[in-house]
Order: sequence, then structure tokens, then C-alpha cells
Amino acid sequence: MPVFTPDEILQQLPQRQFAPVYFLQGEEPYYIDLVADLLEKHVLAEPDKGFNQVVLYGKDTDVAGILGQAKRFPMMAERSVVIVKEAQAVADLEAEKSWPFLEAYLKNPLQSTVLVFCYKHKTLDARKKLGKLLTGDKKAPAPAGTVLMTSKKLYDNQVAPWLTAYVRSKGQQMTPQATNMLAEYIGGELSRLTNEVDKMLLNLLPGHRIDEDLVQRMVGISKDYNIFELQTALIRRDVLKANRILLYFEANPKNNPLIPNLTLLFNYFSRLLALHQLPNPTDADWLRLGVRNAFARRDYQTGLKVFDFGRTRDIVHLIRRADAQSKGIDAGSMSDGEILRELIWLVLHPVPLHAVTG
Repeated sequence: MPVFTPDEILQQLPQRQFAPVYFLQGEEPYYIDLVADLLEKHVLAEPDKGFNQVVLYGKDTDVAGILGQAKRFPMMAERSVVIVKEAQAVADLEAEKSWPFLEAYLKNPLQSTVLVFCYKHKTLDARKKLGKLLTGDKKAPAPAGTVLMTSKKLYDNQVAPWLTAYVRSKGQQMTPQATNMLAEYIGGELSRLTNEVDKMLLNLLPGHRIDEDLVQRMVGISKDYNIFELQTALIRRDVLKANRILLYFEANPKNNPLIPNLTLLFNYFSRLLALHQLPNPTDADWLRLGVRNAFARRDYQTGLKVFDFGRTRDIVHLIRRADAQSKGIDAGSMSDGEILRELIWLVLHPVPLHAVTG
């Protein structure tokens, strides 16, 4: 079976190079949806879709139903299309009773059908029969007519470059500060990232780049009271500013949920901990940590002076403790606001870790 990256498949589709079977799997649903949507929109002309295009949903179908649709010849069209969305919910997809029929079809698919499996949020178990068949090996090559695509989640240090490339693909630009803000605030959730960028592009004035102000306005990040400003207050040991931001967070909990804020703080201090072990970090070290520009580096260089190795290690532990508390572990009756307030107090007022954790 040909194994392709999402980009390789996306390059083939405009050339109308269609395989009989696509198995789209992986933890990152963005590319699975993107490829499936392109196949749904462009394999058939609009007048041919009524009789020749079927969309099935995993929880509502089974292998027999899928193969029954796939084996139908097209009606007054070159091809038929069968798309199985949420294929991971097909109850008997890997069942022993379905295996002979599924194997027979995958090894000899109907060439006039484009059958698409959208298997989201996970990958097939390569130890089971279907996984073995689709991945193949030297002794038993995978079926030649099936294209396997695995869509992996991006690592933290890949999000900003991906975001930059996406904006460029739209013929626009984004400042490094705005890129870092959006990448840190949303993380590697590609569907949400693209939705936010597309929304900003609609509101972008001619000749302008996406900048921090636009990100703050369109994504709903307060200009003065946000997690990035709180992080800056911690680095500068500005107790008054940190408390003002905490009051704002407590008054606006829906716009400032605890878990994403803890994640951003954890990312900063865990990178700081890694930098403490790199006395003279190279450009490659900075890139590996996901810190791509001089603007972002300054906060880490300042943090290295304010928080020594031992203190940084303790703060990482405290953030993990706060995360556990947010899930109800040793939190008592503390609210999310109180959990964050205690964490920030402990960051700004060094207390021996054993005195906090017992």
C-alpha cells in the first residue's frame, strides 16, 4: 500500500489522481477532514453526486453496509464515492466475522469506487489483522490500491512554523509576536488555529500583517489582562500587576479557564528548566524548545536570572500540583480561581517545597 503524507495527498487530488481506497487515520483530525472534504467536493461533478456519492457514519453502519455501497457501479458517471466518517466507531471493523469480506475487498477493490475511511483520534493496532494488512511488510505487501495516511499531532515546537506556513499559503504574513501568541494560546489544535486565522484574514486591512492587536481582538484575549501578561508579571516579580490580572481572571472565568492557563505556565517553566541545563544554548537548542525569535528569547533570558535551577524545578512541581487540584485531587473546596491564586503566590513568594506539599 502506498503510504503518503497529508501534503503528498493534497498535491495529488487537484491532478485528479484518485485511489480506489483511502484509509485516513491519526490523532490529528485536521488533515483527515481536509482530505475527506476535498474528495467529497471534487471527485464527482455536482450533477453526479445525487446517485453516486454516499456519506456513512461509523456508529450507524457496519462493514457489510460499507462494502455493499462500495461494490455498487456508478450510475451515468465515471466513479462513485463512499465516505465513512467517524470510521473508528464502526463496531465490527476489526471483528473476526467481518475480516474475510473486508480483506477480499481491500485486496481487490472496485476501480470505479473511491472508498474513504476517516478513522479519527487514533491509529489501527498494527498487531491486528486490519492493521497488519494496511501497513504490510516484505512477506505480505499491503494492497496496492489503498492509500494509507497517518495524521500526527504536531509537537509544541512545530506549531509556530506550521502556523507561519499556513498564513503564507493564504498569501499573507503574520508577525512573530502574533504567531507565538496564537501558537501558545491555542496550541496544536490545527482546526481551531485555521478557523481563527481565517477569521482574522477576513478582517485584515489591505497591506497589513496579522499582528498582536488583531489576535487579541479576534481571539478574545484581553490586551492587558491575559496569561502572557501574567507570565511577564511573574518574570518581573510585579506582585501588584499579577494580582490585578488574577482579579480579572476570577471575574471572567469563561474567558480565562484554568487548565489552558496552567498549560501555558507549565510550557514556559519547563522550557526554562531545560535552558538551565544548557549554559550556552545554540540556535538549534532554541528551535528545539519551540522558541523561534529574539522577542520570545528575552523572556526566557530574564527568567533564567530571576529563577535559579532549584526554584524553577520547584515551580514546575507546583504547577503540576495545581493541575492535580484542578482535577479534584487534594483541592478540598478550592475554586479554580483560588487554585491559580495560590499557585501565583507561591511562585512570587518562595516557600520551601516540602512546606507546601508536606
